[in-house]
Amino acid sequence: MSNQINDNEPEDELYEHHRFEVSKGQQPLRVDKFLMNLIENVTRSKIQKAADAGNILVNDVPVKSNHKIKPNDIIKVMFEHPPYEHLLKGENIPLDIVYEDEQLIVINKPAGMVVHPGHGNYSGTLVNALAYHFDNLPMNSSERPGLVHRIDKDTSGLLVVAKTELAMDYLTKQFAEKTSEREYVALVWGNIEEDEGTIEGNIDRHPTNRMQMAVFPDGERGKPAVTHYKVLERLGYVTLVSCRLETGRTHQIRVHMKHIGHTLFNDERYGGNAILKGTTFTKYKQFVDNCFKVLPRQALHAKTLGFEHPVTKEFIRFDSEIPQDMVDCIEKWRVYSKAQQFEEE
Repeated sequence: MSNQINDNEPEDELYEHHRFEVSKGQQPLRVDKFLMNLIENVTRSKIQKAADAGNILVNDVPVKSNHKIKPNDIIKVMFEHPPYEHLLKGENIPLDIVYEDEQLIVINKPAGMVVHPGHGNYSGTLVNALAYHFDNLPMNSSERPGLVHRIDKDTSGLLVVAKTELAMDYLTKQFAEKTSEREYVALVWGNIEEDEGTIEGNIDRHPTNRMQMAVFPDGERGKPAVTHYKVLERLGYVTLVSCRLETGRTHQIRVHMKHIGHTLFNDERYGGNAILKGTTFTKYKQFVDNCFKVLPRQALHAKTLGFEHPVTKEFIRFDSEIPQDMVDCIEKWRVYSKAQQFEEE
């Protein structure tokens, strides 16, 4: 049997960079426009060049950029080099490890840290840090080491990372079957009337703003999403709430709270960095601007995380402190709302 290396390997092997399944409610749309809405930091000409090179496949058949997509199509974007996130380099970035054993790690992620490499963020991510600190982490279905779930860049809080294939399968299943517990604390614009409630509505990519997700209440598009909320403290023009996730969709709390008219405080992507409630006084505007400076991100923290341990089968729960930037902002609103009540009495 020959041990020679085969020099006749094809040189034009293509690597999958993006894969999308068209939702059942999608209207006919040119494939280049469809991809423009979904891929961040990409130009239309780049998409058209990829199509001209035969690198855009619909149901595994190369198509031109004017090809009209239809519901349930599988669209793939292929290139001759592996995706950058596959060329993963470990980086010596400190991690706040809350818990670790042979099966898993629970990490308290700071705001500002991206969870995994992607367009515009190929270094400095949680995955880069994990690759440095831990060997042979299992890959998830997206070929990302250790990740069972993720939270947004500017959201702080708890994440569980799998160290073994057993933990990856067991934990992923819990998140899919909604048996894990995830509670977030959020500061939102407006005074929520009900003390508690449930928000339901399918979440999918926004039809015109590719940076946002949106709610489609009729269920025609997107994936089902359920958020249970409870008021923790009323602070006049803003409310502090606890949000418990039943599902885990992209931007779920941010989109659901906006959907019921209570956008997250200083959530730039969803318009929460404008003064959405309050007065027209210059003094008030200065106060809110100061709050934005104290908390230069959306007011969202993944506070508690609970799941069944893959080996012991014990249900374990972790809790994290609300970070200082959110604490300082909430305290400013407390002082302000008390002063307002005093003036009104």
